[in-house]
Amino acid sequence: MARIAVIGAGLGAMAASARLATAGHRVTVYERTETYGGGVRRYERDGFRFDTGPGILHLPAVYRDLFVKTGREKLEDRLDLVRLDPAVRHVFPGGTAVSLPSGSRAGVLAALDEAFGAGAGERWTDMLARARTVWDATRRPLLEEPLTEDGVPALRETLAHDPYPALRSRHPALRAKGLLRRRTPALADAAAVELRDPRLVSMLNSCAWAYGLDPRSAPAGAAVLAYMEHTFGSWYVRGGMRALAEALYTRCMERKVDFRFGCEVVDVLEKNGRAVGVKPAGEPEVPADSVVVGGARVPGEAAGADPVTATPAAPARSRVTVLLALRGGRPAETVHRTVVHREDAPGQPLTVLRPDDPGLRPGAGHETAVLSVPVAPDEIRGEDDASRLADRLTAAADAAGLGLGGRVLWREVRTPRDVEAETGAPGGLVPAPVLAGPYGGGSSGGRGGRAGWSRQDAGAVDVRPPNRTATKGLYRAGGWAHPGGGAAHAGMSGALVAGLIVEGDDWRGSH
Repeated sequence: MARIAVIGAGLGAMAASARLATAGHRVTVYERTETYGGGVRRYERDGFRFDTGPGILHLPAVYRDLFVKTGREKLEDRLDLVRLDPAVRHVFPGGTAVSLPSGSRAGVLAALDEAFGAGAGERWTDMLARARTVWDATRRPLLEEPLTEDGVPALRETLAHDPYPALRSRHPALRAKGLLRRRTPALADAAAVELRDPRLVSMLNSCAWAYGLDPRSAPAGAAVLAYMEHTFGSWYVRGGMRALAEALYTRCMERKVDFRFGCEVVDVLEKNGRAVGVKPAGEPEVPADSVVVGGARVPGEAAGADPVTATPAAPARSRVTVLLALRGGRPAETVHRTVVHREDAPGQPLTVLRPDDPGLRPGAGHETAVLSVPVAPDEIRGEDDASRLADRLTAAADAAGLGLGGRVLWREVRTPRDVEAETGAPGGLVPAPVLAGPYGGGSSGGRGGRAGWSRQDAGAVDVRPPNRTATKGLYRAGGWAHPGGGAAHAGMSGALVAGLIVEGDDWRGSH
């Protein structure tokens, strides 16, 4: 039985903890804040309850596997998972709207043809079919295999090549006109060429924006995000995503994981090139055989041996979230997720979540709505900035016909500062999943600065800190480590770290 110290109680860290404890190890989790879940939190007031982090689950198979492997129990025995249908409704300036049915290629094709004209559905589904080649090429190296320090150069080389099928060979006329100058175009460029309708382009780009990725600099292979959503579905956890964190915490407790809340680790102890324990603030050093870091940074001196404080190549963003407590019941035909393509901010869509969940509201005569947009940390400099943005987002939702503004009882505006307080990530940045292909330098350009790209960034790839670091016995889990952010990827990072510790550092993933 090895002593495992886990720093942080986010989804990735708890996923690793549950698996390690099930394997017989003694696991202690040190969490800086007073609760678990990382960025998966809940805000409660006057009988209303809101997710403050992600509100939808993709790739639930990651957590189904975790619950089976740690207790021979189905995830659905603990949680009520609802597949969203329609998966999403898109609303465009001028009033055009389309709802995409879940899991039906024929249904999606028909809906798009009806909304945008004949041929629109085929262009969309054909692009998703090409995105499957990205999934097939990257599923194992970017989701199922752990990354070790000595494997970083090979992964960097792999990520330098975008697996999205080359546009040049299929669109020679456009190449001749100089519209495909880049060998590996950005997602926005590929979408414009393949889809040939600005509304379809905006739909595809919104899949990248949902993770805080700018489609003008993200690789064309980011189309895999739309493929994953279409193929594996978008799922709502009854009670909100916080219910998933609660179920994972409960599983950890059942496996005798010890949690120490309000306990910040300020140093990872190292001896002869190996992590040997942790130092909680104001407390004695605690020895450990292995240390797992679940946050954005490795505390203390061990950071010098591993480039864990480096910003990932992909530009990260934070988010502003507006929680609306509404008078009046939820209309019967309300769609759970609406993406509003904003006239006041072209190319940067607004996501509106309106769950049909009695557990989130004080009674049938009320409703909850969550509005969110990705932002750079420096876009919101104070409460006035946040309030003005919340006003604009509510107005955009109303312009799309959602009718929320006149029903607001109260609202809570959450900013990058709130995200930073909960997760510890600098600037409240929210990590995106790792994608194959070079970032930056799309023909339409991207914004400079921390949240965007300058031209000298073109060609960079997003390699996160490895799951097994250069310091022996020191491991990384969570969204800031391989394979990146998002609930599914974070959960997978926990599985990868647990596999390395249990099976040995040469373990290369399950086959």
